[in-house]
Amino acid sequence: MSSLSGSCAPEEGRYSRQLILPEVGPAGQEKLRRGKVLVVGAGGLGSPALQYLAAAGVGSIGIVDSDFIELSNLNRQTLYSTEDIGKLKAQVAAHRIKALNPECDVLAFSTRLTADNAARIIGDYSIVIDGSDNIPTRYILNKACVDQKKPLIYGAVYQFEGQLMTITPGEGACFQCLFPEEPPPG
Repeated sequence: MSSLSGSCAPEEGRYSRQLILPEVGPAGQEKLRRGKVLVVGAGGLGSPALQYLAAAGVGSIGIVDSDFIELSNLNRQTLYSTEDIGKLKAQVAAHRIKALNPECDVLAFSTRLTADNAARIIGDYSIVIDGSDNIPTRYILNKACVDQKKPLIYGAVYQFEGQLMTITPGEGACFQCLFPEEPPPG
């Protein structure tokens, strides 16, 4: 785990296109600056999510991914380049996000999310984005978010199909409500 510090101050130049929107404006930009978002999975879904969160001015971003960058990642995982092959995704993603917006606090967790660490890792964040690439992590993340009443944005892609669901504990169904049984491995 490593941290890169700063605080997303609403710079007029950086956020000018958001500030002129009545739906955002200074008050909305301040909410983004105070926002704390955890992204689980820094791959095909997590990479662009991280870039847009930082570019929008989200003040605190956490990144959870235990994988190393591989050549096969580079065609769809937009945070990485050839010289990153063999490096930890969470660490490289944190440095790229910090380069994109130096005012954001970025914390990298180069670990697999487990039932033992999920509650602790998500504890400081107000919203969680699930860009993970495996079913067991989705169930663990869903349970931790439901237990802590944290909104969870679930996303998944397989070939040319995608799924997206926002889970707001106490206001609707959760991931395990829709998929009660974890499928067998493979």
